[in-house]
Amino acid sequence: MRISKEKAADNRAALIRAASKLFRERGIDGVGVAEISKEAGLTHGALYAHFRSKEELALAALSYGLEQSNSRMYAATSDGMPDLARFLDRYLSLDSRDDYGDRCPMAASASEIGRQDTTISARFAEGYMVMVRAFERQIEHDAPGSDALARAMVVVATLIGSVAVARGAAKGNPAVSDQVLQAARGLLDELMLAHPQARAPARRDDRPAA
Repeated sequence: MRISKEKAADNRAALIRAASKLFRERGIDGVGVAEISKEAGLTHGALYAHFRSKEELALAALSYGLEQSNSRMYAATSDGMPDLARFLDRYLSLDSRDDYGDRCPMAASASEIGRQDTTISARFAEGYMVMVRAFERQIEHDAPGSDALARAMVVVATLIGSVAVARGAAKGNPAVSDQVLQAARGLLDELMLAHPQARAPARRDDRPAA
């Protein structure tokens, strides 16, 4: 039975959402197409009607996750620039650390992207640079003439890496995990050339986060 274009679009979107969530929770190589189809409430056949391969779906899922993160980063703006201090607080919160399925896909997949194909690697790099450019603009605004790009690249790499390390240590040594997030947040103001401030311990955040 043929379905409408609207229903087909809904099915495709459901597959992308399901794949994005599962890939972030368990890794691209840790999830099969049958599980993705079941999570989306669809069949194997429906998945392959929209995507020629798991790799093609992974690319769409990564793009979806990156778009979510970008939307959150620009949720609050001032003079056209995102509120990056707020974004940093949320990104490095305990909730962000513990919620794999709905947070930054780069932090969730950084360790495995290098094992994926070129298109997925390129999309990861593109998503990374979107975040970098946002921080670069803020740093250049606050300190004209500084090496804003280099600092921004380190800021974003620190964000991604800190969450990845905090997650890796969370079960075995929660204290170390918490300290990673606190230390990262405390140093990022300096990298951004802001005035360092005493940071409160990493906290739970009941608002949407990166």
